[in-house]
Amino acid sequence: MDQPKLVVGHFCSSSSIPASDVYAEANLIQISPGSTNPQLTERGLKTVFRICGRDDQQGLVAAEYILRHYPNKNIAVLDDKSTAGKGIADVVALRLQKAGEKVIRQSYVAGEKDYTALVSRMKRDGIQIAYIGGYYNEIGLIVRQAAEAGAGLTVMANDPLMTSDFSAIAGEAANGTLFTFMPDPTKNAQAADAAARLKSSNMSAGGYTLYAYAAVQVWADAVKRAGTFDGPQVAAALRSQPIQTVIGPVRFNTKGDNAAPGFVVYRWHNNIVEAVE
Repeated sequence: MDQPKLVVGHFCSSSSIPASDVYAEANLIQISPGSTNPQLTERGLKTVFRICGRDDQQGLVAAEYILRHYPNKNIAVLDDKSTAGKGIADVVALRLQKAGEKVIRQSYVAGEKDYTALVSRMKRDGIQIAYIGGYYNEIGLIVRQAAEAGAGLTVMANDPLMTSDFSAIAGEAANGTLFTFMPDPTKNAQAADAAARLKSSNMSAGGYTLYAYAAVQVWADAVKRAGTFDGPQVAAALRSQPIQTVIGPVRFNTKGDNAAPGFVVYRWHNNIVEAVE
């Protein structure tokens, strides 16, 4: 079998970061559509890129939303101890604290099924909004169990909540849950054809799908311009100019980050996602 020329992935930063060392040693291009932890691109690896934004951007968007809409409220900031979850929760907590907000900061164990002790503690402390850095499985359980306990709090989280699996786990309690994600590329005219073809194959264009599609587009464009599959030469071509994709223009900086995507605040409402900012 021929050696791979491109890795589109991984989803989790805790997978992408260690794997990137292996790929870089093999001069293999890696483009992640969903790993947002800054450390992925902060280590000087020339063949590592990301299409999505970074948590030091995403966390600030979340914190600023909380400051505007929940000033002087009882706030908890939680994380699942993962690379991505703790990283973004730290960004949010630091920004809130710098703004003068008092924040209850704690972690929980991923993979558990019962978070009633955590929920009871937040209810006892009168928490009105809880920011959670983690993944949809556990956050869905926390949201559902908080509603069942009558905790009366709003949950805000990071980008993994952009999946219907979250609402399936949380049930009706998902209503009102906030999260941040990149701009919806299905709104772009240049995404219409790809979205239609995905739909005809019974695949959704939402979530990370078009970001992964764009990862292949930028790589193919760079290979064509470089005239080779050689990793370092393709990496140089990726950084050399903006590339038009289904998510809009992608402009990689020297670190391998995409300068284009920001983050938007979304809300779950009746099993659909709506932008609120």
